[in-house]
Amino acid sequence: MRTEFAEGRLNDPSLREADAILRTCVHCGFCLATCPTYLLLGDELDSPRGRLYLAKTMLESGRPATEPVVRHLDRCLTCYSCMTTCPSGVDYAHLVERARDHIEHTYSRPSRDRLLRRSLATIVPNPALFRFAALAGQIARVLTRPCARWLPQRFKAMLVNAPRRIGSPSWVDRPQTIPAEGERRMRVALLTGCAQQVLRPEINEATVRVLTRHGCEVVIARGAGCCGAILHQLGSAESAKRFARTNIAAWGRELEAGELDAVVFNASGCGLAVRDYGHLLANEPELAAQAARIAGLARDVTEVLLKLGLKPLPARLPERIPVTYHAACTMQHGLGLRTQSKALLIQAGFVVSEPEEAHLCCGSAGTYSVLQPELSAALRQRKLSAIRARAPSVVATDNIGCITQLGGKDGIPVVHTVELLDWATGGPKPVRFPEVKQRNRRPSASADLSACATTDAGRR
Repeated sequence: MRTEFAEGRLNDPSLREADAILRTCVHCGFCLATCPTYLLLGDELDSPRGRLYLAKTMLESGRPATEPVVRHLDRCLTCYSCMTTCPSGVDYAHLVERARDHIEHTYSRPSRDRLLRRSLATIVPNPALFRFAALAGQIARVLTRPCARWLPQRFKAMLVNAPRRIGSPSWVDRPQTIPAEGERRMRVALLTGCAQQVLRPEINEATVRVLTRHGCEVVIARGAGCCGAILHQLGSAESAKRFARTNIAAWGRELEAGELDAVVFNASGCGLAVRDYGHLLANEPELAAQAARIAGLARDVTEVLLKLGLKPLPARLPERIPVTYHAACTMQHGLGLRTQSKALLIQAGFVVSEPEEAHLCCGSAGTYSVLQPELSAALRQRKLSAIRARAPSVVATDNIGCITQLGGKDGIPVVHTVELLDWATGGPKPVRFPEVKQRNRRPSASADLSACATTDAGRR
């Protein structure tokens, strides 16, 4: 793609990067076939290629963003599917981040829109505020039920997304060091996140159990918190950097105190944000090296378990449980981890399938379900229809956003992959797992883990 930035504008490092990304695009259009919003709306301006043109025009001129540009860029899920498809390697995600940052600084949104976005940016990263808001949402959903049809669509979406069950604060979320069971094989820091602590605290608990069971000493670092992904999606790069600096400082102290083999995450959206810290803080000389080091240590919990190998499994699982694995966009497209979870689930004795259109987003995408409720609902129904066709007992996935999106009252039971692996290797049955018959012995594993890992590494 040809660019025409005005003389002197490319002195800005972020604009130089945007220029290089734009020039990589060859107009092939392969991205259109895998873009969820283009498939729903049929408008090329709601496709990656269309958004590239909009961002190019806006960034080249340096003029304030206009309403049509904002509307089409806001509809982007940032699902990274186009990046998997693109034969030219266009770094679409970083270009959209730059465009959203420009929008944040040059466009005045309607006051109601500004209030909603600021509320999300304030509440979601703070577990205490998020817990309070979730409880308020439960009450409001009951009180407004008689007049629900007249509520504004976004307010209605917030009530629909308010969790029906809120977990109690977990012992896992306190700063501490949890020793390995038996011989210590690794020392890892666990990112416990923000919203996940409130929505599904059992995920972090299962993660700690399965890691310590396999020889990991788990550190919950004092001061570490939200990864900053939500802020980035809302266009606030500076706020995202503040969270990144805090986490880097917290994990940096653990690095100084002793060996740290990995920074483990169990929410793929958070993990992708941490892996991008080196890029996010590349222009801050005092932090760039440490940020890159932390980013290089970031590992999904399934990557760590594949490296360690699952322990011999007790004969305790129900017979041949059908599990449909939903690969979160940040997992398969963002992180490039497409086989790890499936391989581990198969080894653990589950019968694993994937839905049709496995590459398409479920419509969660962080705050997207609140900011773009109609598109999010359409993608949710499309994904649930594909999942139901597999007739699973349960859905497994690796991201709290997908779990919340798919696991509503009309959905199928959805659990985190690590909860099933914890159960299979000696932990309790997942809280949200449906009742099934018990069996006498576990079927033998049918997955070649080394082959899966090799194939996945080749794709990355």
